[in-house]
Amino acid sequence: MVATISSPDLAASPVEHPVLRTILSKPYPAVMGVLNVTPDSFSDGGQFITPDRALAQARRMIAEGADIIDIGAESTRPYGGAQAVSADMELRRLQPVLADVLSLGVPVSIDSMKSEVVAWALDKGATIANDVWGLQRDSGMAELLAARNAPIIVMHNRDRADPAIDIMKDIAAFFARSLDIALKAGIPRENIVLDPGIGFGKTHEQSMIALARLTEFGSFGLPLLVGASRKLFIASVSPSEPHRRLGGSIAAHVIAAKGGARIIRTHDVAETVQALRVAAAIGEKR
Repeated sequence: MVATISSPDLAASPVEHPVLRTILSKPYPAVMGVLNVTPDSFSDGGQFITPDRALAQARRMIAEGADIIDIGAESTRPYGGAQAVSADMELRRLQPVLADVLSLGVPVSIDSMKSEVVAWALDKGATIANDVWGLQRDSGMAELLAARNAPIIVMHNRDRADPAIDIMKDIAAFFARSLDIALKAGIPRENIVLDPGIGFGKTHEQSMIALARLTEFGSFGLPLLVGASRKLFIASVSPSEPHRRLGGSIAAHVIAAKGGARIIRTHDVAETVQALRVAAAIGEKR
């Protein structure tokens, strides 16, 4: 089992940030739609790199039921091969797109590990930071988010997968470090969402273990986000290319919802919303 956090400062508390409170108020998980304005993301790289296509995709996902649009301008391909880019490049990709996406009226999260990029996006009206290194790569990230009172998605990550480790202990230790950083910086606990980082720094087996044992992370007393959409572990069970992994993605996300996930991050919004609503409706009949 994952060790609980014993510090009284990390005791479970109700979600109070107004954006998170709204997002998490549904009887089924909120859905975060993925919008990659990158040329090299693993599933949809290049498809939405132009502003008109990015805006059209954001509109479509909102019409399909997305509660949040997660926009990223640097690929963080979970299975290697991502090309790191500068903050300037991220900003050049975001500048023609972000204002129009924000005008659609749905909360926008900024998927970046760079505090400079996150600060710019928050200034423009983005409301949530999605840090794939969970406050542990950019030393200015925690202070920025504390000063802005912005919600943060803390994702577990590793530089490389290690099949020899106990992945559940590793994720729990990572979360504990991130929460300590957040506490010291003054980030309110109710502004934090935890993401086990399916596919990131994990073997396929470890990704499935994290999904199967998701309830153990409930010991942190914080909302959980899961993004298993089109990830390669699906192909390890049923060989398929990313765009052919919808069934596996939905299976993983329904299981994640049952395990306590309150936000699901997906490329396929309409199908995911339908699956989560139907699963919730069936669950009510028990």
